[in-house]
Amino acid sequence: MESLFSFNPNPLVRYLQKPAELFTREDLIKFIEGNQIQQLNFRYVAADGRLKTLNFIITGRDHLESILTFGERVDGSSLFPFMETGSSDLYVIPRYRTAFMNPFSDVPSLEILCSFFDYQGKPLELSPEYVLQKAISNFRTATGMNMKMMGELEYYVNSKYEGIFPATDQKGYHESEPFAKYEGMRKEALRLIASCGAKIKYGHSEVGNFTVGEESFEQHEIEFLPTDPEFAADQLIIAKWILRMLAEKRRIEISFAPKITVGKAGSGLHFHMLVEKDEENVVMEDGKLSETARKMIAGILDVADALTAFGNTIPTSYLRLVPNQEAPTKICWGDRNRSALVRVPLGWSGKQNMAAIANPDVHVSAKNGDSRQTFEFRVPDGSANIHLVMAGLIVASLHGINMPNALQLADQLYVEGNIFRNIPAQQLQQLPASCVESGKRLSSKRWIFENMDIFPKQLIDYTIESLQQFQDEFLAYQLKNNPDATRELVIKYIHCQ
Repeated sequence: MESLFSFNPNPLVRYLQKPAELFTREDLIKFIEGNQIQQLNFRYVAADGRLKTLNFIITGRDHLESILTFGERVDGSSLFPFMETGSSDLYVIPRYRTAFMNPFSDVPSLEILCSFFDYQGKPLELSPEYVLQKAISNFRTATGMNMKMMGELEYYVNSKYEGIFPATDQKGYHESEPFAKYEGMRKEALRLIASCGAKIKYGHSEVGNFTVGEESFEQHEIEFLPTDPEFAADQLIIAKWILRMLAEKRRIEISFAPKITVGKAGSGLHFHMLVEKDEENVVMEDGKLSETARKMIAGILDVADALTAFGNTIPTSYLRLVPNQEAPTKICWGDRNRSALVRVPLGWSGKQNMAAIANPDVHVSAKNGDSRQTFEFRVPDGSANIHLVMAGLIVASLHGINMPNALQLADQLYVEGNIFRNIPAQQLQQLPASCVESGKRLSSKRWIFENMDIFPKQLIDYTIESLQQFQDEFLAYQLKNNPDATRELVIKYIHCQ
């Protein structure tokens, strides 16, 4: 009889015959000994959003036990610019459930994500990962519900143009090989990301396709399944690392930057959310969007401008947030509306059994599809601090649940049709148009994020100061009709986060 875990893509799950969330220290030691693992690598995310590494050569069981129990010391001031050098020693402590095999190492190596702790052995208050943990815990305590989230990771592959089947400009959506040249790389990424423990929904090519001289730019997307927000953040970080490693192996460039060039599709990092009560999705109720979901959407809309401080962190972020590019510019929401800031995607609450219609001679039973319904925040991009923007969305959702006028606000900000043509501009508030403006919006609403001690004051101060330093209030005007200056700016931020 096949085991429940036999087909799991994560080799640790297959070997240990248990889900990753139940891994113990002894489980990891058993796997390391049973698979002749020679190296253990601690991984952790610093302020720049990238995975950092601390390498250990395993010299014996006592050594391994010590590493997995006590972690190691690191210099926090080199990882987080907002930390003082006078007292910056931190501990990095492994989270056993995050362990995965390194798919690129020449020797058998185990990777494990870590959390930061201060000199007192307490979780580091300024760590974005801990901010997310606090937001999750606060939401659960206040509502009795659990939030689930997932990201849509968009990226461009840039290489020299080759082949006889050129992709059609800006018509790359769900294109296949041979027109999509890097479908093979995307499929390899899906396999490797899944082997590291991620829960993937699908991958596909995206709209963006264009050539400049001998250079070819091709856009792709990998979408994940809704899961615990901490795990959702982990898998996005790992996915970025794997994609960059694959690009390095092929000697090509990959970028998660929000904008590659003006007039072509930008890359977003959309976040889908749902909320569960007693393990049941409560986004839908009697075939309609529930009051809870509408209140949460209202809360997100109420602070959406301030959320850009965590989700749109570089000047080129605001080259993407322009009309008629399937990126939001106005604060509103709608059903199936890709020009809205919050979109409620097409769900499966209809009465028709479509599978039975598509397969007329086969009996197909269909369960209620409401359990899959999400709502989507379409503002962030690849420059986002993933942990902070997710924490911000949870805080905003609880803010909406607690707002006395949430349902009225949701009704006021609901739109239908193309907002750039059908809605008078003065009826909807505009998103920030620069990093400087984003910082000002966060400053005006910082109390919402600092409430319940979720976001530390020092972290909010640092975020605002960082955005103001770009001095990009008049950037759009300065770049107008100046392609060379635009290209220079794009190159400067091509490898954001």
